[in-house]
Amino acid sequence: MLRTNDRLWLRLLALLPVLLVTAACSANPATGEQSFTGFMSPERELQVGAEEHPKMLKQFGGQFDDRAWSEYVREIGLELAGYSELPDLPWTFTVLDDTQVNAFALPGGYIYITRGLLALASNEAEMAGVLSHEIGHVTARHTAQRYSSTVAANIGLQVLGVLSDAAGLPGAQNIAGVAAELALKSYSREQELEADMLGVRYMTRAGYDPDAMTSFFVKLRAHDRLKGLIQGDPNAAEEHNIMATHPRTADRIEQAIKLAKANGATGQRHETARYLKMVNGMVFGDDVGQGLVRGTSFVHPELRFRFDVPEGFTIRNRPTMVLATDENNNSIKFAHATTQDVRDAGGMERYLTQKWSGNTSLQDVEWLEINGMKAVTGAASVWTGQRNVDVRRIVIEQDKDHYWRFQFVTGTDDSERLNEALRRTTYSFRALSAAEAKRIQPWRIRVVTVRPGATFAAMVADMALDEYKAEWFEALNAIGPDDPLIPGARVKVVK
Repeated sequence: MLRTNDRLWLRLLALLPVLLVTAACSANPATGEQSFTGFMSPERELQVGAEEHPKMLKQFGGQFDDRAWSEYVREIGLELAGYSELPDLPWTFTVLDDTQVNAFALPGGYIYITRGLLALASNEAEMAGVLSHEIGHVTARHTAQRYSSTVAANIGLQVLGVLSDAAGLPGAQNIAGVAAELALKSYSREQELEADMLGVRYMTRAGYDPDAMTSFFVKLRAHDRLKGLIQGDPNAAEEHNIMATHPRTADRIEQAIKLAKANGATGQRHETARYLKMVNGMVFGDDVGQGLVRGTSFVHPELRFRFDVPEGFTIRNRPTMVLATDENNNSIKFAHATTQDVRDAGGMERYLTQKWSGNTSLQDVEWLEINGMKAVTGAASVWTGQRNVDVRRIVIEQDKDHYWRFQFVTGTDDSERLNEALRRTTYSFRALSAAEAKRIQPWRIRVVTVRPGATFAAMVADMALDEYKAEWFEALNAIGPDDPLIPGARVKVVK
């Protein structure tokens, strides 16, 4: 039984987080309201942004190597930031060479927008809406709020640890740990609405039409549905997709626009012609330096190789690997094996069995020849914690400076059925000649004028994509099969 003094200490400990939170509140520079940011100062925000910036570049494909786009986004971004409550912040605007549709902000004024998102927008106002929204997250100090909440949760975790020890309540510490972890995840709905409100404020101050925020949201929804179809799950949310990291609804955006208009904010600026001139010719999807997905094939014209995956597998080109999966979660992973790692391991076989496989003991290790290239392979059966799988790993020497590795993972129930198809994938790996590599070009956005009598079906059929042509046309233009095509209008296609 707890003594009176113990109860008093427990009450004081329980009040400690409340007292700290009260002391750590400050006036928000964007809203004027009190917000809990005391555990991350503005100076610390600058430091965090500078420290994390190189990591963001590495994680999201690096900076887009197009000076015109970098200067364009920086120009518009600085103009918008100049209308914010923190115009003197050392703002940095970066276009990421990432095909995903995404935008995000780091504290200290670091704003990121992907090449994939720029392809989706149809005018400067839509891009300005995205940039303004991210500027709003910075000026409202949302990261500082989340960080401070996490610190408070950790303090609460320590207090709950004391309480649990004193009161004999094991497990309370784990609850606090979960709360702290959740505090670091995506912005709250209230923070998203606040960023929408501030975004509308900044873009209208710059003269942009705030309704562009709504029109771009329509494209985001269409793109989100498309990515779900590509993954085989209409309800799936793409990793790094803006709709996953920025949970928003059309009603909330409309609410922000109505609020801005009620306060006298207006704007009609779109700059459509300027934007379409910029986007015309932009690389769509992967560039040659990243390798290209073409249906069930992956080709890399710069490194001069290609391979095919079986029908039913969907290929995703990621910064560190090529991943192909089917509906049963069987997978093919393809990645680079550094020459130094192979040499340090003592050769290809030791790299396979020791450096790469580690504690997984490979059986039936043997040497192969794949289209004139040396290769070594081995297999294992593994329990993943959820199911039994068969794993096969292969290391291929393209030449003395380039080594590649395949990993095939299949459920034991599917292994026999997929055996021949995966063998064909292995032996489909081959080098490209210089002439073959030169003929491989990336897809590009082309802006075309709708001619009299043009139909949705005809416009879609002329797209260079392998599949989902209609869905991509709708996402890029917010024009569906039942919508009219207006002669003389400018639309985006992929060639």
